[in-house]
This record gives sequence, C-alpha cells and structure tokens, in this order.
Amino acid sequence: MTETTVRPSAEIGLDHPNIDDWRTFLQAHALISRRLDVELRAEQAMSLAEYDALVQLAVATGRRLRMNQLADRVLLSRSGVTRLVDRLVADGFVTRTQCTTDARGAEACLTQEGFDRLRAASETHRRGVTRYFLDPLTGGELATMGKTLGVVVGGLRAQAAIDGPPACDDVDDVAERRPT
Repeated sequence: MTETTVRPSAEIGLDHPNIDDWRTFLQAHALISRRLDVELRAEQAMSLAEYDALVQLAVATGRRLRMNQLADRVLLSRSGVTRLVDRLVADGFVTRTQCTTDARGAEACLTQEGFDRLRAASETHRRGVTRYFLDPLTGGELATMGKTLGVVVGGLRAQAAIDGPPACDDVDDVAERRPT
C-alpha cells in the first residue's frame, strides 16, 4: 500500500501557484509599515497610524471626515479610530464636531496645529517611503505595480457598488492622482 503525502501548505489552502506572491506582498507591507512606524516614533513622537489619520484628514474636503469614513480610510475599527482621534484631540491636532449633514454623526476636523505637525512629520515619512519602497524598484516596476494594484482596487470598488454604497463615497482614486 502506498501512502500519499499531502503538503502542509495544501492542507491549509496555500496551494495556489501564486500564493507566495500574496504572502510576499503582505510581508513587504508589514515590514515597511513597521519601519515607518519606528522612524516616525523616534524622530517625530508620532505613530504611523496617527500620521495616516492626519494625512487622510488633510486631503479630505474641508479637512474633515466622519468618524466611520476615517476608520475605513486608516483601516481601523470604529472603536480603534475613536481612541486614535481621542489622542489627536488631546494633542490639539484634531477637533471632534457634530456632523454638518447628519446630527447623529461626529466628524474629525484637522486643526492648523495638526496640519503644521503633519508637515513637520512628512519629511520623515517621505524619506522612509523612498528608502524602503521607491528606491529598491525601477520606474517600470513601480508603474506596473501601480496599474496592477489599481485593477485590484477597481474590482473591489465595483463590488462594493454592487453590494451597497461605499462607506466613503468621496474617496479619490489613487490612480487619478498619480502623475503620468
């Protein structure tokens, strides 16, 4: 009688021929995010999550977002973004106000102090993104990755439109902002 050996990766659903590409993408994201976070904390006394929240508010219309929109954009739970905004409010970088279009909702609004703080931290962030992401890749590799990830984002947005209205329907396409 012959025994068949099943690879452990197949037993847990990791037998797709391109699954290693997915895992490499996740590793790259995690490693770069950790390095950016360490550098921002060391040089700016600011976490990557705080920096990202300030960026999202800075690029939003009127420098304000509903809390659920901010949570979706920074990839935090609603309770996580509430705690993050509480810290930013305590630091004077953000104010929390009643939503102008729906009295039941709350908005986070970037203050001038928060905008100035973001500008001060942006050099640290830009330097890290350049070092860990942009410099190791050629222009062609970056363009291909941008187009490829744009396909993924477009498909997810299209599916969200079928499933129901998106949580933040005024998000600009990253691809539309990318210089050609």
